[in-house]
Amino acid sequence: MTAAAAICLWYEGEAEAAASFYAATFPDSHVGKIILAPAEGPGNKAGDVLTVEFTVLGLPCIGLNGPPVFKHNEAFSFQITTESQQETDRYWNAIVGNGGRESMCGWCKDKWGVNWQITPKVLLSAVAAGGDVAKRAFAAMLTMKKIDIAALEAAIRGA
Repeated sequence: MTAAAAICLWYEGEAEAAASFYAATFPDSHVGKIILAPAEGPGNKAGDVLTVEFTVLGLPCIGLNGPPVFKHNEAFSFQITTESQQETDRYWNAIVGNGGRESMCGWCKDKWGVNWQITPKVLLSAVAAGGDVAKRAFAAMLTMKKIDIAALEAAIRGA
């Protein structure tokens, strides 16, 4: 038997809706097996959706429905690396436009409370480069909600 791993995310009865949204939003994402509660339990009645297997960009996840005991926070986030402003805008707008909310530095939160970092590759490359380029890129990022690649590139150039 080979061990396997998946990220398990706690939802308040909306794991299937969240999984469906992620599958519709991100490539290489889909909803898999749905398991119903065999009996009444905390936050579920027999026959309710208990767990939903899904992937986000190929990453295996399980959505677990439970009572409103545990909340998502910024200690866990999906980091989505983007190639262009169009791709950055598409993911950001999908999450925020579906009942989510903006945060700072490329972070946003979906309507279920899961945190997302929509991060252009140019930002990651600039910060990894170190030195003045990294300082300028980092300083520019700190002023942004959704990352503006043109403004970031201008900062990297020192403009």
